[in-house]
Amino acid sequence: MKLSVVVITKDEEANIGRCLDSAHWADEIILIDSQSTDRTVEIAQGYGAKVFSPLWHGYGPAKRDGVERATGEWILSIDADEVVSPALADEIRELLAGAPEHAGYCINRRTNFLGRWIKHCGWYPDRVLRLFRRDSGNFDEAVVHEKVVVNGSTGHLKGELLHYSYPTLASYLAKFDVYTTLGAEKAFGQGKRAHWHDIVLRPPVSFIKHYLIHRGFLDGWEGLVVSVMSSTAVFVKYAKLRHLAGKDRT
Repeated sequence: MKLSVVVITKDEEANIGRCLDSAHWADEIILIDSQSTDRTVEIAQGYGAKVFSPLWHGYGPAKRDGVERATGEWILSIDADEVVSPALADEIRELLAGAPEHAGYCINRRTNFLGRWIKHCGWYPDRVLRLFRRDSGNFDEAVVHEKVVVNGSTGHLKGELLHYSYPTLASYLAKFDVYTTLGAEKAFGQGKRAHWHDIVLRPPVSFIKHYLIHRGFLDGWEGLVVSVMSSTAVFVKYAKLRHLAGKDRT
């Protein structure tokens, strides 16, 4: 069965070569690029990717666009800062060479934070549904925190996606700002509002969850940073949500 790999990008020249090199064995690569100004498109085309540059409407719509442009019976969706491990590549090829039992498959994702693979903090195993039949599933329309919705049963693969999302603290903070803003805007659009307990109580609860309950302390200094920044993200998201509500009243 034919496999199409779908990737969305925006100025990912530092990552896209590593990503596509890990997926070069697929039958087709579809790349949805959001007007990159660096060498992302050039590098992707060097791997034979079919590149499209539609207007940006959010993560879910962009990935849906990629799925709809694909021609394979199966879709593997990966982000530009992710790598398909050799074990996962072998497992997928073996699976599709036979008769897959399920309509979709979840994959464990391991994240590298500031050079360290995080094994705790609630970050691993980060199970994501990324492999699915094109005629049985697709991404939802969520602008952020999009997910695949599959009509049928799902299974679980053993191989891992390797996530090189945060090589530096600066790169983390850049994404931190984007995701907290998008999270606040999504909540606001759903009619949610920030109350005092969201801003005062949720952040320390988040820290306790990541650092103590999920044993982030076993990940050393990086585990502490992950836990603190995760709780800070909760605070900032709800602060932004409160600000949006205030602007709406004026």
